[in-house]
Amino acid sequence: MSQTIVIDPVTRLEGHGKITLKTDDQGNVQEAFFSVTQVRGFEKFNEGRPFYEMPSLMARICGICPVSHLLASAKACEAIMAVEIPYAAAQLRRIANLAQTIQSHALSFFYLSSPDLLLGMDADPAVRNIFGVAKAKPELAMGGVALRRFGQRIIELLAKKRIHPGWIIPGGVTEPLDAAKRDEILAMIPEAYANVRMALDWYKQIAGNFEKEIDNFANFPTMFLGLVNEDESVEFTDGALRLIDASGNIVLDKVTADQFDTHFGEAVEPYSYMKFPFYKPLGYPGGSYRVGPLARLNIARTMGTPLADIELAEFKQLAEGPVLGSFHYHHARLIDILYGIEMIERILDDKGTMDTHVRATAGVNRLEGAGVSEAPRGTLMHHYKVDQDGKMVWANLVIATGQNNNAMNRGVLYAAQRFMKGSKITEGMLNRVEAVIRTFDPCLSCSTHAFGQMPLSIELVDPSGDLIDEIHRY
Repeated sequence: MSQTIVIDPVTRLEGHGKITLKTDDQGNVQEAFFSVTQVRGFEKFNEGRPFYEMPSLMARICGICPVSHLLASAKACEAIMAVEIPYAAAQLRRIANLAQTIQSHALSFFYLSSPDLLLGMDADPAVRNIFGVAKAKPELAMGGVALRRFGQRIIELLAKKRIHPGWIIPGGVTEPLDAAKRDEILAMIPEAYANVRMALDWYKQIAGNFEKEIDNFANFPTMFLGLVNEDESVEFTDGALRLIDASGNIVLDKVTADQFDTHFGEAVEPYSYMKFPFYKPLGYPGGSYRVGPLARLNIARTMGTPLADIELAEFKQLAEGPVLGSFHYHHARLIDILYGIEMIERILDDKGTMDTHVRATAGVNRLEGAGVSEAPRGTLMHHYKVDQDGKMVWANLVIATGQNNNAMNRGVLYAAQRFMKGSKITEGMLNRVEAVIRTFDPCLSCSTHAFGQMPLSIELVDPSGDLIDEIHRY
């Protein structure tokens, strides 16, 4: 008999979503949907606010990646102001964005995904968590804690707050970096290198244990989007957008923030409040693409730092062209972290970073502006329109998690078809379906602005409504 299985919410994610699976009479999964169940409101309730308030308002979208929203928002405001920010401000913003990427990736890899990688997809859920990791491999758990602390401390030193800082503003930043704070950051860097090196070496040792997951976790051809520099190196804060196809051919290049909506649109589906961005010439869903760590490594020719370049060269050996399997997001995150540490050290060695001129000022010189940055989860767009008085009349936010939305839905379907068979639910089956979503590290609070926690209750019922099996997590 055909059945419907609902996983609500998906666990070990940032935010709330559910997965709905529908089977045919033989128990084969025919349909799968990843639904985000909260309504986002940030695009609407900012109307009427002065545009220069937008960065601090937008930072409240997410407690994990507020710096990314600060950056994209401030850059959109600077397009309205028609100003170029001071060099030192741009360098300090890069440090903050990289620090946020490091702490966010540490959360994803060590806290949310390492329980699956260390303890196994079929492990008892009572121990398949960060506490189980700490017991089984304490150095891995402590390394993750330390890397997250490293990134958060840098943000705190620069911006005075780890979460929702107001330091990044239209025109630059509110204050420069002093020598004492610079030296404190530099002193933390050796430990950060050691921790990411340990994680990379460990991951590459155990990745071969997950051949089935690598082959079946959202492993399909798509396009990839992200920021690159003129020298084709990875970029998180500035640069321009590049879109490649599944063979590595460049589809679009040197796309600026104000050109984004010329090339990309957003579709909607009735089962989710999260939008589905797509490349307009190919339509929806054919024009769907992926963003984030995997995309960044696929579109770039170089990381631009020596240690990360060694890792990138090894990563690119995983496939003849772009690496298509989403399981490899885990590996890519660790390379992002290594790159971030190297770049922070390089920027701090630049004397220009210490300049005290960190802010440009201007009023409304344009009625529209767009800004783009690379959030930990991928490309983030803020697009604003204002009136002559500088009050917001319209905003559109294209969130990284949304840009991965179609790939996550397809990935859930393929994994469910591969791993879920018959009428009996097993924890390992369900966990693999959830783990597909975890490879993308979606920030559902970011894309839907939800908060709080919910329990997990899964029931398998037949068409007549009779309960066949159930699992509850509290």
